[in-house]
Amino acid sequence: MLDDLDLFVAIVDAGSLSAAAKRHGMPAPTLTRRLQALEARLGCKLLNRSARRMVPSNEGWQYYEQCKPLLSALRQATDSLDATLNRVEGLVKVMAPVSMANGLLLPVWQRLLQRHPQVRLELLLNNGIGDVLEAGADLAIRVGPQPDSQLNQRRLGQVSAVLAAAPSYLAARSWPQSPGQLAGHDLLLTTPLQNWKLHHVDTDEPQPLPDGARLLVNDMLLGVSLAEAGCGIVLCPLSQCRRQLACGSLLRVMPDWRIPPRPVYALWPQRLALPARVRALLDILLEFAAEEPLLQA
Repeated sequence: MLDDLDLFVAIVDAGSLSAAAKRHGMPAPTLTRRLQALEARLGCKLLNRSARRMVPSNEGWQYYEQCKPLLSALRQATDSLDATLNRVEGLVKVMAPVSMANGLLLPVWQRLLQRHPQVRLELLLNNGIGDVLEAGADLAIRVGPQPDSQLNQRRLGQVSAVLAAAPSYLAARSWPQSPGQLAGHDLLLTTPLQNWKLHHVDTDEPQPLPDGARLLVNDMLLGVSLAEAGCGIVLCPLSQCRRQLACGSLLRVMPDWRIPPRPVYALWPQRLALPARVRALLDILLEFAAEEPLLQA
């Protein structure tokens, strides 16, 4: 019925059936039949035919004046929806862990902003597990298994965590050889890694971390900085301390013990069609993940 209503408005605007038919690219008899079907559904005559043109009846004028603004609003809404779904522009709201967003994923945000000038990026950084739907986020980056069936998910890779300390700290306090010996050291732990267990690389034997960490903080970069300063042994993802290990400001501790790799996922709310702006970010994430060795550990 909306199509027939649009044709009726076009006839009134054009002033004749033939002009409206030409504008819509259809034969005049087809337009006449559509108009007659609309009048039959409404139970009133909308147009009176004169010698030269078709003039709306009283009911036709009333219907025209009420419906034309509605059709205009509908077109605007359709155009807006088209822009949202099919054009890479507008706001992309992303939830991500603080340190991962500041470190490992930094190239992702750079690529998105550089490749798509019409996209605006809002990052909601938190090491907790916030509700994606409640936050109105378009996409979230999460570490660990993701059981939420309300969210679509795509695996990006996995991350590993290591123990590391500054040479000055190890020279003063000795090198621990087993998880049990960590109790005599200053542990610098970051949430949520304090709840993870160490596993032996050969036997997969699990051992919990000792209680009473010297530092517990929700910013992994801060933990790494304090470890570099000689304040203790830090447990952190390899992605957060690779530069320090490469230059020697941190040394790997207890290499026979590790935190098993944890999967990294991109998650987004279920919907019939993923907006182009969100699809663009997801494509960049997948591209980055495929080439980043630290996600393929």
